[in-house]
Amino acid sequence: MHFEILVEDQSGKKALEILVPKIIDNNHTFKIHAYKGIGRIPKNLGGNIDASKRILLDRLPNLLRGYGKIFSDYPAAVILICDLDHKCLVEFKKELNLILNSCNPKPETRFCIAIEEFEAWYLGDISALKKAYPKTKDAVLDSYENDSICGTWEKLADAIYPGGSHALNKKGWQAIGSEKSIWAQKIAPHMSIDTNNSPSFCYFRDKARELSVKAVND
Repeated sequence: MHFEILVEDQSGKKALEILVPKIIDNNHTFKIHAYKGIGRIPKNLGGNIDASKRILLDRLPNLLRGYGKIFSDYPAAVILICDLDHKCLVEFKKELNLILNSCNPKPETRFCIAIEEFEAWYLGDISALKKAYPKTKDAVLDSYENDSICGTWEKLADAIYPGGSHALNKKGWQAIGSEKSIWAQKIAPHMSIDTNNSPSFCYFRDKARELSVKAVND
């Protein structure tokens, strides 16, 4: 099977390039597409969106319609990975499924939502964090509840970044994005696929595995 994986930023892509080969074997192929932010689902699902504006949710209706046509006779699946942030998970998934169900033909698709943010997947593997950052602050990690809505990237920054999230925030969003890419490259290689404590990571892992097994059995 071929996997088309859509993610909202470059740091997520860097992490997934390391993690996905740990989940699916080399009998399958994958391509990861990074966008420039999550955006929002357009009200008019049938409208045309400027393709040059690489905002994930804004472009999702057109993307899924295109994949449905391209992969109608090909063993492929689309996996969307994005942050929940402060949205309601139930309502957000309903909106995503409305987009998918509006496609004809409909591509094989799974929606995998990082709760609250992608950094929750790093915080789900404390051993990997400590290998990447030996001076990690245990008190901060001990106060974290997996997949809680707590300002996840800030919590990770408080645990591993000199001066914590306050110091990183003062440098602005460009610096934050660069630091997140560093976290991806340093933490992801140490992550264990099978022992992660983030429920949203485990959901993504299991859906990818289910699709790969289904492809083999078909």
